[in-house]
Amino acid sequence: MRWTLHSKPKKENVLQLQNELQVDETIATLLLQRGIGTYEQARAFFRPSLNDLHDPYLMKDMDKAVNRIEKAIANEENILIFGDYDVDGTTAVSLVASYLKSYYPNVATYIPDRYDEGYGISYKGIDYADDNNIPLIIALDCGIKSIDHVAYANEKNIDFIICDHHRPGDELPNAIAILDPKRIDCTYPYDELCGCGVGFKLIQALAQNQNQTISDLIPYLDLVATAIAADIVPMTGENRILAKFGLEVINSNPRPGIQVLIKNIKKKVITITDVVFIIAPRINAAGRIKHGNEAVALLSEFNLEQAAIFASEIEQHNSDRKGLDKQITIEALRQIEENNEKNRFTTVVYQEDWHKGVIGIVASRLTETYYRPTIVFTKSGDKLAASARSVRDFDIYNALEACSEHLEQFGGHMYAAGMTLKEENYLAFKEAFEKEVQNTIHPDLLVPEISIDAEIDLGEINDKLIRILNQFEPFGPQNRTPVFLTKNLTDSGYAKNLGADETHLKLFVSQNNSQSLGAIGFGLGDKLSFVKNKNPFDAVYCIDENEYNGTLSVQLRLKDLR
Repeated sequence: MRWTLHSKPKKENVLQLQNELQVDETIATLLLQRGIGTYEQARAFFRPSLNDLHDPYLMKDMDKAVNRIEKAIANEENILIFGDYDVDGTTAVSLVASYLKSYYPNVATYIPDRYDEGYGISYKGIDYADDNNIPLIIALDCGIKSIDHVAYANEKNIDFIICDHHRPGDELPNAIAILDPKRIDCTYPYDELCGCGVGFKLIQALAQNQNQTISDLIPYLDLVATAIAADIVPMTGENRILAKFGLEVINSNPRPGIQVLIKNIKKKVITITDVVFIIAPRINAAGRIKHGNEAVALLSEFNLEQAAIFASEIEQHNSDRKGLDKQITIEALRQIEENNEKNRFTTVVYQEDWHKGVIGIVASRLTETYYRPTIVFTKSGDKLAASARSVRDFDIYNALEACSEHLEQFGGHMYAAGMTLKEENYLAFKEAFEKEVQNTIHPDLLVPEISIDAEIDLGEINDKLIRILNQFEPFGPQNRTPVFLTKNLTDSGYAKNLGADETHLKLFVSQNNSQSLGAIGFGLGDKLSFVKNKNPFDAVYCIDENEYNGTLSVQLRLKDLR
């Protein structure tokens, strides 16, 4: 691990913010590191408001999209809501479809089959619209590169409205409207929305024309918050506002589909972390193992008993997913060992019988193991399909673009992407990708980094600090949980390993005979020798409130020890 301590903001800026907000040096430092330097910026950060959301009509083509939908409603046309099979796509479909159905009945949904149709807009989906007399398709979380598919739909007199957040190519599809804040010609003030977020801006615009206010849309925010958490988009600007109020809905009055997914969480307050690790994997499991339609059915169901039935089926899919991803990860690690590829700059593996639904998870597991850009391929029809994952600060999308001559198609983000290629091009692509990464990645990026916000003394951890840190939530990219460094700690003498395989570390730490605080280090069981016999050590950690039997206590969640 590389420990990187953030550079301190200018002393005069820290002092000024301390005086304006009446906070201590640590809090002022954390705020400045997040680009918050004035009272007004701090007010917006600590007191997000739905009134701070941007006018949806600032997004290019929004007027065209709304006009076409309202024309469809006036003419009693059928509308098809089409979306990707992951969390972002299925929540977006549930969001837009359930909103439209609240005042217009002729709305159907379509999620492509991961195995039969693959990612994005499909010819099969367009044929479905054609067969069912549907002249308008609203595509969510996909479509920005579907030039041929939209042309095919135009031949059948089917119009497309595309709501996407992925990077466009050089050419845009010939759609009625393309809502994508990453369009070069779009001046919308915030371009980090997820697919469901773009869908929300669409219903926000429709709602304005229905004489509804933002308050009328609050019940839909549990879906938006779930998508923001699952898609790992920056927790800034509109995303942070939507996530905060969406979490409030999840905690107070979630839709039945989410209610049944969280019923076993034994906590007073559900956080964004719970959404990422408990809600999102279960929604994803439907599309991975069976079909994304099951996730849409769950999220769109308003009968609690029926939602519970859907949830039990999805729970089984999630259990199956866990077994598959564990087995494939073992096989992939063995392949890397046997091929003597541990010292490469990239990990690229392929086995034709690997389950397409879990290769993205396996790519993440391999990235955790070897910490380098990773791609996992499997057979999909007559081609190979893959999921890619990157390491921090390395743009894997750009690397794929440099190797695109070997690919049939690809798309994605800086840290995650998908692609297909012909089997005969696999080895050439593997070597081209290795060469591209080798030539462009900084060696430091191949060593996992712990980014540390501030060095503090243990005595600075008090109720006021924790209370203010809690107001930094919800956490996510660009607003990470604050990470602290404290030096010269000692254990009380009762440090021990935890877990069936003793991979975790539990201890009580103090500094210069100060207060003793509990600490837990998941996966740090091998560091027990560091802390034995009251040997002094440095620790990097986050400050948690541990809830046990209804009682809250302060706990350090250790990230590394030295």
